[in-house]
Amino acid sequence: MSTTTPMDPGGARHGLTGLADLRGAAARIEGLVHRTTQGSSLYLSEASGTQVSLKLELFQKTGSFKVRGVLNTLQQLSPEERTRGVISMSAGNHAQALAWGATKLGIAATIVMPATAVPSKVAATRGYGGQVVQTEGDLLATARELQASQGLTLVHPFDDPRVIAGQGTVGLEILEDVPDVDVVIVACGGGGLLSGVAAAVKALKPKVRVIGVEPEGSAVMSLSLQAGSPQRLSVNKTIADGLAPPFTGANALAHVQAFVDEVIVVSDARILDGMRVLMERCKLFAEPSAGAAIVPLLDRHPSIPVGARVVPIVCGGNIDLERLKALLA
Repeated sequence: MSTTTPMDPGGARHGLTGLADLRGAAARIEGLVHRTTQGSSLYLSEASGTQVSLKLELFQKTGSFKVRGVLNTLQQLSPEERTRGVISMSAGNHAQALAWGATKLGIAATIVMPATAVPSKVAATRGYGGQVVQTEGDLLATARELQASQGLTLVHPFDDPRVIAGQGTVGLEILEDVPDVDVVIVACGGGGLLSGVAAAVKALKPKVRVIGVEPEGSAVMSLSLQAGSPQRLSVNKTIADGLAPPFTGANALAHVQAFVDEVIVVSDARILDGMRVLMERCKLFAEPSAGAAIVPLLDRHPSIPVGARVVPIVCGGNIDLERLKALLA
């Protein structure tokens, strides 16, 4: 069950991300992030009847794509905003990326994290220089309170156009490295990565199919697409904590509506299967969020033609070892 709610992206709703925004982001973050490689997978190619090339964002700084959007946003702050510091909310990957990126640029960062956040992600965020505030309450509400009381600038985890443009640099790299790509598969949580990648792909090669994948226990983007407006979940449960925001933002939804061909909902069991394949067959220490992007290939989804050149994005590799043992037990 979901209810319509106005989204709070940290500013007025902006237009859709264009090629100039994407190329500007690429220039701002060049030299600060890794230009991650593509890796082929014979197993996934044979299992799916396609030609698979994996975009390896788990080898990005802090272990996920998130630093791209963070750095593109931080680089555009005013001197006064940098001096005051920034704040955000995250279950883990954005928290680590913001802590690392802010420290890199000499900016103080506070990150609100859930009381139930994976301990290793909390420790990593602190290790990168972030001040962590854990709460059992609403993350956004808590962040907004601290923002107002301390004069901080909010760096939204997924619904800021600057974040979307930064994540979209993944799409630019895919098109450069795999110019004959037919399908790009992107795991979807808040939709920042899906929005940015889809904007890049459709700007340069509009015939390339872009598919989003989200967990059935946190399918807020699918609900929002059905409703035609941003939705909020009343129940939100999945093993993929990186794909579990309780709401969709207006900016992300607008990008998905405009640029994404299809969003597929998959079970946690299949996400776990995808993660196992990445670990056992591809030798990649991937988190559940990354496993989600593999599921349409394992299922031979009808939207992916036989023989197609397919690029799934392996979006992150941040998983707590104790949690991993429990998931694989």
